[in-house]
Amino acid sequence: MANRLFHNVINQMKSAVDRIIGVIDENGVVIACSELVKVGEVKQGIRDALTYSNDIAVVDGYTYRPISVGAKSEYVVFMEGEDKMAEKMSKLLAVSLANIKNLHDEKYDKGLFIKNIILDNILPSDIYIKSKELHFGTDESRIVFLIKFFGKTDVMPFEMLQNMFPDKTKDYVISVGEHDVVLVKEVKHDADIKDIEKIATNISDTLTAEFYTKVNIGISTVVDNLKDLARAYKEAQVALDVGKVFETEKNIVSYENLGIGRLIYQLPTTLCDMFLQEVFKKGSLESLDRETLMTIQCFFENNLNVSETSRKLFVHRNTLVYRLEKIRKITGLDLREFEHAITFKVALMVKKYLGSKPSKY
Repeated sequence: MANRLFHNVINQMKSAVDRIIGVIDENGVVIACSELVKVGEVKQGIRDALTYSNDIAVVDGYTYRPISVGAKSEYVVFMEGEDKMAEKMSKLLAVSLANIKNLHDEKYDKGLFIKNIILDNILPSDIYIKSKELHFGTDESRIVFLIKFFGKTDVMPFEMLQNMFPDKTKDYVISVGEHDVVLVKEVKHDADIKDIEKIATNISDTLTAEFYTKVNIGISTVVDNLKDLARAYKEAQVALDVGKVFETEKNIVSYENLGIGRLIYQLPTTLCDMFLQEVFKKGSLESLDRETLMTIQCFFENNLNVSETSRKLFVHRNTLVYRLEKIRKITGLDLREFEHAITFKVALMVKKYLGSKPSKY
């Protein structure tokens, strides 16, 4: 691709420049030249000469300058002559070709295209057109992982993920912040959420073991169209945000498994305040001590089974019944009744949600 690009530009400049001009690659091979017979020749020692000079080298009647594309100087431009004109013209040519190459790379950069989709920087109508231009599979199944890094490391977060997923035709690693990296990964159409969570677990374990860094990972649902990647990215963000409130013990949270926590997170805080005031008498929830709250949590974890809960808590069944009765008198809710238990469970989650935001609760 680069060979053809440089060849076209050099060919157009040929009539305006009365000297031989061309480009060599990282191996010193001439990949484009105004004199076609020179294409394929090898220029020995040019890289070494440029290393020990100030970005310019004069060798065997030619002036050489690196073409800086991004942070790399993979290509070198050369011009016939060792005079001031060759020095100035070679610099002009190097700058021009570098800019042309950068613009070309941006236009055909699939990673940048994906980034523009997830950040809503491209119109939906343009996604289909651009995907055809890039020969992109529009109907492949993909999933979005949002990886949030904690702490400082010697290696940049983007580079860590790029090393783990080097296949740039199916996996796209995108930096969306100083500590946030997105992985858009192609998966099977019938991919199971457990298999997807295994990928996230492998990412977390590898980063911890090899780079000594901790991460939180939000996982979207599987999407089957490129335009839906923006929604998937938002889902991964929601997964992380909701996880910080309701899944504090987990560092990997899937949007599919958020359950009722996702609904609560989307409610206005004023509505949540009203709900708590309606469910509980003033101060009734705050009057429950730590032991009582642990009893309630264990009761929910054991599916409202009194015998199983008392066994897990190492207390007599009658002791547990006494505690449940005490809760009923304080809150007006009997946790042994399914509807009351649901109301209480949701209320605890709402209180936890409000606790993560400025509120009087």
